[in-house]
Amino acid sequence: MVFTADFFTPIVDDPYWFGAVAAANSLSDIYAMGAKPVAALNIALFPGKKDFFPSLKKIMQGGIDKMNEAGVPIIGGHTIKDNEPKFGFALLGLIHPDKIYDNSKARPGDAIILTKKIGTGIVATGVKAKLCDDTPIKEMTESMAALNKRAGEIMLEVGVSTATDITGFGLIGHLYEVLSASNRYARLNASHVPFFDEAVKLADMVIVPGGTVDNSKYYGPHVSWSTDVSDDERVLMNDAQTSGGLLIFVPAEKKDKLVKALSEENIIAAHIGDIVDEPLESGKRIYVER
Repeated sequence: MVFTADFFTPIVDDPYWFGAVAAANSLSDIYAMGAKPVAALNIALFPGKKDFFPSLKKIMQGGIDKMNEAGVPIIGGHTIKDNEPKFGFALLGLIHPDKIYDNSKARPGDAIILTKKIGTGIVATGVKAKLCDDTPIKEMTESMAALNKRAGEIMLEVGVSTATDITGFGLIGHLYEVLSASNRYARLNASHVPFFDEAVKLADMVIVPGGTVDNSKYYGPHVSWSTDVSDDERVLMNDAQTSGGLLIFVPAEKKDKLVKALSEENIIAAHIGDIVDEPLESGKRIYVER
């Protein structure tokens, strides 16, 4: 069995979509480990005022619908009164003990594949500042609410080295976790990383959340940036994500099969870099070029 829990404050204004995104985000850890989710417990904190209850009903319905899409029953949960709403799930999953995708299994030559665009943290900050119109908000929301279920199933079918999901530590942070545990190094190509167009625009305006700034500072000592990688790209690759995609490490000989299978399901399959056995700069786990 594998067990995980995740909940957070609203990332979008619409209560239904907040619930759906929270559910998709909670499920991602299970999919990233290669497990099958089998049961969920609701976690809800909300203002104890009657005028909030219609919004709470919509939040929970968003979570229910997304769990139904995933085929996961919600078997209970817990609620607490709180001034600021928070919502998410605890998830139970099942997995063969010899087939767990933990962070220590990246191998030299593995291709690194990313399945969603980067930039939700920056776009969400732009939304709070009322700098975004409906189109980028819709794109970000649909991306965050999209389940990593099928991507997880495909990587199991293909047979990959390991995987993780991209959330609060950003692309660089979650990649570093795998590299450190596996004692490997990576070469990334910034021009191959898919970014939300709105996130690129906002990054250029220095509309950046605090979590992204913290990531840049914390993981900065482990990254070597080529001089042709822009400041905006550096920020975006450290952007704190909500319900991001899977970061999949696949042997080179299986890369094309994985990319083809993901693409046929209309899932982003960006080959953003590769695992190498030796550091490209002394003391650095990650080298980023264009």
